[in-house]
Amino acid sequence: MSQGMGLAEAASGADPATGLQAARELRELAERLEALQVHNARRHGWSWQEIAFFLGVSKQAVHKKYAGGKS
Repeated sequence: MSQGMGLAEAASGADPATGLQAARELRELAERLEALQVHNARRHGWSWQEIAFFLGVSKQAVHKKYAGGKS
């Protein structure tokens, strides 16, 4: 968690280069965490609709992004 906090601090700092790099790293981390939890939810029997609800997207969007044999 301290790595995430460090990235959040860097992303909100005054140096644009550091801030943009940190923002990119946070986005990549969020993508990995989302994929991990979608896979976890599917293993626990969750429907695409349930996952979509918690991600705040449509069922179609989450299915299109993750159904390709990954979950």
